[in-house]
Amino acid sequence: MTKKKPLKDLSLMNRFLFAEVMDNPEACQDMLSIILRKDIHLTSMPQTEKEHRVSPLIRSIRMDVFSISEEGTAYDVEAQDSWRDDLEKRSRYYQSLMDTSLLESGVDSYNELNDSYIIVITDYDIFGEGKYCYTFRARCDEAGNVTLKDGAVRIFLNTHGTNDAEVPEELIEFLHYMEHSTDAAAEHADSERMKRIHTWVRKAKMSEAVGMRYMRELEEKSMARKEGRMEGRAEGEAEAVLKLLSSIEEVPEALKLKIQNQTDEAVLLKWLMLAAKAESLEDFMKAM
Repeated sequence: MTKKKPLKDLSLMNRFLFAEVMDNPEACQDMLSIILRKDIHLTSMPQTEKEHRVSPLIRSIRMDVFSISEEGTAYDVEAQDSWRDDLEKRSRYYQSLMDTSLLESGVDSYNELNDSYIIVITDYDIFGEGKYCYTFRARCDEAGNVTLKDGAVRIFLNTHGTNDAEVPEELIEFLHYMEHSTDAAAEHADSERMKRIHTWVRKAKMSEAVGMRYMRELEEKSMARKEGRMEGRAEGEAEAVLKLLSSIEEVPEALKLKIQNQTDEAVLLKWLMLAAKAESLEDFMKAM
């Protein structure tokens, strides 16, 4: 079992610490200004772990850090420290659900839709080209100089880029700091924005309240994993009971549902033993 890192050893690539730090509008503004290479000013507090849901039948999303600038541009920044092979399509899905929340009912023109950025920071190179930054805007295949002015931009940042000469030093410092958020890394940074971000990182790591939230999150995740394992075992035992019963005769739908909905492992183990001994479905049901 992997030992969980203490709060003081986390980097900004960790989603918990990232959300705690970027919940501060100054830190979020500095991060966006570094990434977009221009001054960004937010109109309100960033929203961390922001959930978007348009229907209970459609998969919801939970954005790491969502914010809106004075110009009305919407930003979602995601820190991804584990390998995923679906980030490109995931960014498309996030873009679509974010857009549903930006245009109010009754607005006449779609030109009122906010410009938006989906920014994903990873500690691996999704595209394998050695770039620190990959920026995507829609462009016409038939006329390469024609771009689709829909206001949507997706940016993928890679902490392991190698094209230092093509990227501002401030962005390189920030991406390296994302992976190694230590005093030593901050001391070697020339960027004032970077130093301010590190100040908020240090405050978060030294905060008793943040430490309590971190411990609570670890406990909740541990409990969820435990419950998931127990649920998985219960599902397996229920399937085993049904398999044994179906070898005797056809199982009525009502009995199937009763067995499938049972989550008590002790009860399911009892039923499993009864099913193994039963000569008929009637025998089994009498012994339940």
